[in-house]
Amino acid sequence: MEDNSLEQEKKSKNKPKLKILKQIILVLFLLGIICCDIIVYLLYGPWHGFRDWLITTAMTTFTHQYLATWFYSNAQIEECLNRNRIEALTGYTDESLINIINYNQIKVSSYKNEYERQILEKDPNNNDYKIIEIDGKKYHGYMAVIYDPSRIQVCVANNLGSSNGEMIETISKRNNAILAINGGGYTVPKPSIMELLGITISNNNLLSSNHNNIIGFNKNNKLILGNFSSEQALNNNIRDCVSFVPYLILNGKKAEIYGNAGYGTASRTAIGQRADGIVLFLVLDGDRKKLEGATMQDLIGIFEKYGAINAANLDGGTSSSLVCKNKTINDVRHGGHPIPTAFILKADDSDDGDYSVVKDKVDNE
Repeated sequence: MEDNSLEQEKKSKNKPKLKILKQIILVLFLLGIICCDIIVYLLYGPWHGFRDWLITTAMTTFTHQYLATWFYSNAQIEECLNRNRIEALTGYTDESLINIINYNQIKVSSYKNEYERQILEKDPNNNDYKIIEIDGKKYHGYMAVIYDPSRIQVCVANNLGSSNGEMIETISKRNNAILAINGGGYTVPKPSIMELLGITISNNNLLSSNHNNIIGFNKNNKLILGNFSSEQALNNNIRDCVSFVPYLILNGKKAEIYGNAGYGTASRTAIGQRADGIVLFLVLDGDRKKLEGATMQDLIGIFEKYGAINAANLDGGTSSSLVCKNKTINDVRHGGHPIPTAFILKADDSDDGDYSVVKDKVDNE
């Protein structure tokens, strides 16, 4: 009798525990169903905001297009990309619109607006460049202002053709750079071997020669945008260039954007030049818990405010990096990865001091 009573007592004690366990399992099951319903709604529901973001962001990457192709047919992807696109700017840089000014010989005492002040009011620690912090609701980053475009070059990884590039800090240090941003596009046809896309010219040396849009500098130190063959690029005195898309501003005309331009949101790197010759390196971080990243429209808006008349998008995502004094200063996704090309600002004998970041509080939305 005593054994039976103990057994019954144990069973009575276990009943509440079993009841709680069943309730937990039921709640988890219901939550799972709700989550699945939400995912299905986001992927296939009548609201296409999430769907457009997923497709356009995935399809602009080299390695993560499967995130779109898993869920959508080719026809659905094509329809989305047609609704979200950027109208390509055609033509070539008009050099007559750029008059390079030596601001070491000119003292500026008045400014058209706050953005102009940020550009022309030099950092007392650095006579050749300035770094401005850029804040937006969905992105954060930096813009490097470079006063002498003649010192900007395209540099390449030492191991192209046999490996997967180099980290940008390595490229920067080897080339005695005080500033560096990642450059143009590439493919990886074989494991751990990068190949340059389009046309790449470094210090007048042609490194890749497929007809393409170029982003680079000629011997007059002006940022040249346009579709060239390699022969045309060399005949037009292009000294340093890479290839990538899209062009954002050409001769003061902004690209026309539909939807999210087909590029979604991501970390971005871009380059621009003002009419006075000042060059802008722009790097924006995204894809973090609270930062979605920047769109093509964000890049255009920033360049327009800071006076760029020519500007182009460069490789982005985990490539997006701004290096100063051989240290990466932006928040690179996943620590970055090796790259094949970089735009650098070559150091000279006057560049001894450390860099500083100017935190001007201006609305950059």
